[in-house]
Amino acid sequence: MTTVAEITLSASDLALEETITSLPDAELRVESVVAEGPLRPIPLVWIGGVDVDDLEAVLEVDPSVETFTRLLEDPSQQEWLYRLEYADVVTDRCRIVFEHDGTVLDAQCSSGRWTLRLLFPDRDSLSSAVADLEDLGVRIDVKRMVDAGRDSDLEVSAALTEAQEEAISEAYRRGYYDVPRQISLEDLADELGISHQALSERLRRANKVLAGEQLDDPTPEPAH
Repeated sequence: MTTVAEITLSASDLALEETITSLPDAELRVESVVAEGPLRPIPLVWIGGVDVDDLEAVLEVDPSVETFTRLLEDPSQQEWLYRLEYADVVTDRCRIVFEHDGTVLDAQCSSGRWTLRLLFPDRDSLSSAVADLEDLGVRIDVKRMVDAGRDSDLEVSAALTEAQEEAISEAYRRGYYDVPRQISLEDLADELGISHQALSERLRRANKVLAGEQLDDPTPEPAH
């Protein structure tokens, strides 16, 4: 039966480690993956939360990136869409997923880790792909794995990254969503050790994911 899995792995084991290390506030999400030749992925990636000139200076020297092209920009959200061509070492690791008939449903990166949702025709294909990647020294953490149709949340909604989950959980715990607020965005960001701009971006993305889940499958509660 078709299997959907959510996995995490370090940027050092996949791509863009230099960019993320140099610009720790950067938020990345893959818009789509196009193919150029057999099994060669060319991702379209939204990158935000950083200065675009600093970003492109780092992409220029990132050894995992062969070339990059800026396609679109959204200055109001401080986001830019790039077409990236990865170096062979990254392409070879992505190829393992494709060779086992895997599909990348969603990919995001923050705090130095990639979170991927992958679809495989069955669990054996997933296990084989993970085993082949681990043979290359890639350390993979399988967070969730379900048969398609058994968990609609995993199938159709973009899972929160670890950084987003930490941000929204701490914001809720510390009273950021209370009226009146018990903590400011700046103070909360200081406690998390990130910039207030990065925290604002993480909360915005997390809220969008959670709101989308509610709108797609509303379960109204009785009024009191």
